[in-house]
Amino acid sequence: MDIFEHAFATTVGVEGGYTRNAVDPGDWTGGAVNVGDLKGTKYGISAASYPMLDIASLTLDQAQAVYKRDYWDRIGADALGSALALLAFDAAVNNGVGRARQWLLLVQNQPDLRAACIEFTAQRTLFMASLPGWRNFGLGWARRLANLAYEAAAMVVGE
Repeated sequence: MDIFEHAFATTVGVEGGYTRNAVDPGDWTGGAVNVGDLKGTKYGISAASYPMLDIASLTLDQAQAVYKRDYWDRIGADALGSALALLAFDAAVNNGVGRARQWLLLVQNQPDLRAACIEFTAQRTLFMASLPGWRNFGLGWARRLANLAYEAAAMVVGE
């Protein structure tokens, strides 16, 4: 399994299957609760980001193609160490490509890959804890971040 496939499997494993949660702004085509159509999210592909997609019918192969094109390639993940690529990819999917790029810029002067991964995760955690959705989704988000840190640590040991 190459690095992208590993990162995709890890992120999709957290994102899971189809959900249609009326209190999740990402499930609405307008990006806010009660704005647009409630189409849901599947494999992390949200109605807010992809309002024209038939989210409920999305296949895993289609989702993988979207992830590669719109997230992995846009953050230049092939040029990163595998652990940092995993963290940045998941952040791009969950928090947006722009924000993932900002965090990558913040960690570029870290002395090694381990330090870069720790700082990236700390910055992302701080950001996510400040979001209004933390109250409803924070425990799940915290589990996601903890799992990613564990996965990244195993990858750093291997590099």
